[in-house]
Amino acid sequence: MERIKKNIPNLITLGNLTCGLLSILFAFEGNLALAGSLIFYGAILDFFDGFAARLLKVNSEIGKQLDSMADMVTFGVAPGILMYQLIAMTNENPLVNPSDGIAPYDIAGISHELTISLIAFLIPIFSAIRLAKFNIDTRQISSFIGLPTPAAAIFIASLPIIGANYYTNFSLELLIVSTVILSILLVAELPLFSLKISKGETLKNQLNIIRIAFLISSVILLFIFKFAAIPFIVILYIFLSIINNLIK
Repeated sequence: MERIKKNIPNLITLGNLTCGLLSILFAFEGNLALAGSLIFYGAILDFFDGFAARLLKVNSEIGKQLDSMADMVTFGVAPGILMYQLIAMTNENPLVNPSDGIAPYDIAGISHELTISLIAFLIPIFSAIRLAKFNIDTRQISSFIGLPTPAAAIFIASLPIIGANYYTNFSLELLIVSTVILSILLVAELPLFSLKISKGETLKNQLNIIRIAFLISSVILLFIFKFAAIPFIVILYIFLSIINNLIK
C-alpha cells in the first residue's frame, strides 16, 4: 500500500507526459485544436502531481526528474510542434515567387517556408534551458526567474482553439513575434511571482494582494472571453509581476 501511495504523484506525471505525446501526434495529423487541448490537460495534471506529492508527503528525487522530463515533452516539444504547424499552415506560399525566376530555396536546399517554420523550434530549445535552470536554481523555490514553461505552453495551445472557435486566422508576423518573445521570456532574468502562498504570509501583504487581483481578473476574463482570454491572462501575469518587482 505504501508503494502505491509513493507512486501516485508519478502516475499523474506520466499522465501529463501522455497528454504531451498525444498532443504531438494530433499536431502532426493537423488536428491543432485537439493538440492544444491536450497541452491544457497536461498543465492540469502537472499542477496535481505536485499537489498530490505535497498532500501525501512523498516527494522524491525520481519524481522531480520525471516531472522535468514530462514537462519538456508537454510544455516544450508539444507547443513547439504546434507552433511549427501553425506557422507552416499560415505561410502557405513561398516568400519568393518561382515565376520571378528565383528559386524559393536557400543555399542549403531548404525551402523558405520550412526555414520560417523552424523558428518554432526555439520554443523546445529555450524550454530545455528553462527547465535545466529551474532544477539547479535555488532562487526559484517560492518564485520564478523567467516565464514558467506551462505558461508559455498554454499561450501557444490557446491559439488554435481560439482560431477554431472564432474562425480567426493569426498572421505569420504575429506567430513569429510570439515565438521569439516567449522564447526570450523563458530564459530572461525576470522575477515572476508564484501562486503558492508561503508559511507566515498574511493575506494583506503586497504580493498576496497582487495574487488575488490576478486570480479574480483571470476568472472574469475566462468567464467573458473563454479560451480567447488565455493569452491576455499570461500577459497580465507578466505585467503584474513587473509591477510587483517595481514596488517592492
